[in-house]
Amino acid sequence: MVRTDRGGSAQVTAATRGLIASWAALAVAACIHAPGPELAVAPASGRQVINPPGIAPLVAAYSVAIRSGDQVFVSGMTGIKPGTQDIVDGGVTPQTRQTLENIKTSLQAAGATMADVDECTVFLKDMADYAAMNAVYIEFFRVDPPARATLAVTELPRPAARVEIKCSARIRQR
Repeated sequence: MVRTDRGGSAQVTAATRGLIASWAALAVAACIHAPGPELAVAPASGRQVINPPGIAPLVAAYSVAIRSGDQVFVSGMTGIKPGTQDIVDGGVTPQTRQTLENIKTSLQAAGATMADVDECTVFLKDMADYAAMNAVYIEFFRVDPPARATLAVTELPRPAARVEIKCSARIRQR
């Protein structure tokens, strides 16, 4: 409660100060609650931030994946070796394989599988790499592959990367 003194100045009561402090503590707790290193939850929205162990530390302002209800959105991934900042050697074939392994790890941390993937977008630095990328991609999506778009780009954020893939999934009842 706010009271006004004789001079017209507002004065906050002790009860109101306590209530404000409680609200502030709840707001802070909601923002920093993190049940594990790979999962942070924003309780009011049910939105979960997924940053699984072993996936390269973030170098920009984004989350590896977001789970919202039964939907999972995986950010663009490249063929970074687990626990490093290095792209795997050997060109687009091993890079595509590592990229899809990184996506698989991220999906698993969110409670999903590769079979839950509904859509992927593939970014290639050179369309000449399409057949090699596609051969590896098929290994991960043999049955009922997701919808996909493949785009040629002039650059990727990591200069050594030849491929980047982002995807979305819906967790299905098993």
